[in-house]
Amino acid sequence: MTAHRILIVDDEPDVRSVVERSLARDPELTIRSCTCGQEALVLAIAWSPDLILLDVMMPAMDGPTTLARLRENPLNAAIPVVFMTARAQAKELEHLKSLGAAGAIAKPFDPKALLASVQDYLCEAVPAGVDLSAGQPAPATTRATEAGSLAGLMSAAELEAERHEYLGRVRANALILIRLREALRSAPMSPPVLDELRTVTHKLAGSAGLYGFMDMSLAAAKLEDSIIDRRSGGCLSERVESGVESDLDALVDIIEREQAGHVDAHDVRDAPLVPDNDNTELRHE
Repeated sequence: MTAHRILIVDDEPDVRSVVERSLARDPELTIRSCTCGQEALVLAIAWSPDLILLDVMMPAMDGPTTLARLRENPLNAAIPVVFMTARAQAKELEHLKSLGAAGAIAKPFDPKALLASVQDYLCEAVPAGVDLSAGQPAPATTRATEAGSLAGLMSAAELEAERHEYLGRVRANALILIRLREALRSAPMSPPVLDELRTVTHKLAGSAGLYGFMDMSLAAAKLEDSIIDRRSGGCLSERVESGVESDLDALVDIIEREQAGHVDAHDVRDAPLVPDNDNTELRHE
């Protein structure tokens, strides 16, 4: 296979790490990654990648905006761009393709299948302005599975260590979710609260499944859908209101259950955190 340069653009370090590990199995691929759209614009000119894997939801400059900016510059307008998205409904994927992308990969993806999918895109992806509907559909990766999506990339011991470290990082997200749950009780339609909540859940939906925590990933995706419904509903129906709260409770419960299953009894830092019944301070269970 001809050597190719792949640029990964994603603000979530857990996702970047898994993509890099997956693609590194092919010695003919040269990989670079960055955390935001602005960096991608600079690297696209300086490094001339053959394919860009671009996250959809990023702060400051999101994926669609980054793609539009790439297409404005004739030096990199023809670089095939494949979106990576945790919102993988058919309508959303078609919308992303309509923006001029070569295709889209659903997160969480199966890391073992990602390499083959990227190789296919390198051969078959088309630049902006080409009607995708006239040819074969772009390749897509299969979703990660509960069995542990990184199993094919590392030993069982390494996988367990990676999962344990991931859960440690998720603790920070759990604390944010608990804080936002309290905020929603007093301001259920607050745009800043809902936006922050969506940002956290979107990241979890995209990364948790990569480490084999599919229940967490699916719960986060369900919560994100409920948040979108609330933001777009115009009025606060009982169904939408109860949906966000119940989905948020379910996600927090799943995180705490997973943490409890991996807890090291000799290290209190790994103990699950729950809100104190008397106030919003957090304590070890």
